[in-house]
Amino acid sequence: MIKDFEFNEIYSMFPGLSNKVVLSSCSQSAISTTVLNAIDAYKDSLLQYGMEWNLWMEKVESAKVNFSKLINCEPEEVAILSSVSDCISSLLHSLKLSGKEICLTELDFPCIGQAVLAQQTKQNFKINYVPHQQYTIPIESYDDYINSNTILTCVPHVSYYNGFKQDIKELARISHQYGSLLFVDAYQSAGSMKIDVKEMNIDILVTGMQKYLLGIPGISFLYVKKELADQLAPSTIGWFGQEKPFDFNLKELHYAQATQRFNTGTPPVINAYAADAALSLINQIGIEKIEAYLNELSAFTLDLTKEMGFEMASPQVVSMKGPTTAILVENASQVEKQMLNLGFVVSARKDVIRIAPHIYNTKEDIKNALTALKGFQTQG
Repeated sequence: MIKDFEFNEIYSMFPGLSNKVVLSSCSQSAISTTVLNAIDAYKDSLLQYGMEWNLWMEKVESAKVNFSKLINCEPEEVAILSSVSDCISSLLHSLKLSGKEICLTELDFPCIGQAVLAQQTKQNFKINYVPHQQYTIPIESYDDYINSNTILTCVPHVSYYNGFKQDIKELARISHQYGSLLFVDAYQSAGSMKIDVKEMNIDILVTGMQKYLLGIPGISFLYVKKELADQLAPSTIGWFGQEKPFDFNLKELHYAQATQRFNTGTPPVINAYAADAALSLINQIGIEKIEAYLNELSAFTLDLTKEMGFEMASPQVVSMKGPTTAILVENASQVEKQMLNLGFVVSARKDVIRIAPHIYNTKEDIKNALTALKGFQTQG
């Protein structure tokens, strides 16, 4: 667990917390001095050197190495792109989908479904949607929608809407028994809980930095297990996806090894500086310690929302959810703005306000935010 002196040290790294309570890690976490200093370091490299490609690529590679440590894979199994939308689109372009089926869930973030639908205009395949039940999906439902013709099953590890968490290892077993690849969107889980892609037997995983990974937008990570990546030929490609990019070979295509072939053009260097710093901080604190602390805050939030009489959209058991707790609220977007005026940064989605703490938050932060939120509901 997090000891008091450790918490105080961590809290002091986030200067933005001096004038507001940030409970929006499901959307954008607070920014640490570690990340801010890294951004300054990139700025200083521009001012000092004008151009320093070797240094910049070292930072990109370091970010990749730190991410691979976090999910237990080899760095060559990780590509860097700009967004999860880029990741899913690039992956789909590398698959022969005609005559096949793709399984999605009704809990997937829209960009996943939109990318699949766009690809359906190019290749003839069927889409099956696993329905939700009160924004959760019983694990046994997947057997009704995955079959021997399913080439890809896409699932969110944790739902962006209400924090519902799925059993990824069991989903991998189900998918693989039908011969389907498993694609995991870990944007709402990475940085808040342990992810071991080897132990979970995940084929493909994507995530970005600005949520629980404590970074900024503009960079994403694509994991594809090596033995799978070597069989794929992405058509969304760039010179950093080539075996020898600095040969500047215009007339031949030679894919890089493993997942490196999914790299495209010049990577987002400033974002890589920030990502490297944020991932280093996550790894330094320890993901097991972070997960245990966030589970404690999650349990506290569930107990308090029940005590205060809130109507909930999240599962009421900690083991079934990530750190995000979703509360049903009328005019959620308007309430989000009103909460900000009181110094509480929360995140609205559809008809809910999401309370999403991180390692720098306290139970007192959550209690004060829920008290403010209850005040708006009483006024209404």
